[in-house]
Amino acid sequence: MKQILVVEDNEDYRELLENYLSEAGFAVTAVSDGLKAFDAIENREFNLIILDIMLPKIDGFTLCELIRKKSEVPIVMLTAKFSEEDQLRGYQMKVDEYISKTTSMPIITSKVEAILRRAEKQPEQVLWFNQLSVDKNTYTVTADGSTLEFTLKEFEILYELILAKGKVVTRKSLLSKLWDYEYYEDTRIVDTHIKNIRKKLGDSDCIETVRGIGYKLVEKT
Repeated sequence: MKQILVVEDNEDYRELLENYLSEAGFAVTAVSDGLKAFDAIENREFNLIILDIMLPKIDGFTLCELIRKKSEVPIVMLTAKFSEEDQLRGYQMKVDEYISKTTSMPIITSKVEAILRRAEKQPEQVLWFNQLSVDKNTYTVTADGSTLEFTLKEFEILYELILAKGKVVTRKSLLSKLWDYEYYEDTRIVDTHIKNIRKKLGDSDCIETVRGIGYKLVEKT
């Protein structure tokens, strides 16, 4: 079931939107301000976020900026006014869609379904973990805002680890996916690349060895 976060301070409109989306088969989390939304995003993963612009505590644009530092999750902006300036600002932040609050609930639901279908067809090209990102469009690795020099194989390994979202990735699965068959039994080649990756990440290293199995990423405290 797709997880949707609705961030809207108007109680009546929030409940109406929550009810329509729930009836359409989505699991909906609805919150009333930007701070609650930020807490929800930090603790859970969502498939799509519907975001009002005018919000208490953290406004919609600021929240969108915070989200985009860590995720490429589809974002729909709700607005009572359609100024060109607001729309341009949102699209610069990679907002996926603007929807007027005067739009009917069935149309909003249909737009949400269409955006989710598009997202499913396009595998995520930019992945994030902590302050670490890998961009498959440009094959670049960024840690704490600094671009790091990685070989293609190092990039591919790190991409697979971030894609696993904290789950263990075995050495053999990496060999099978990223190397030719003749290396299949030589797990040392993976260990060597991991060692180089850790060295390059420095203080941003969040790779943990799972003895006898493989590797996983862990949240830094």
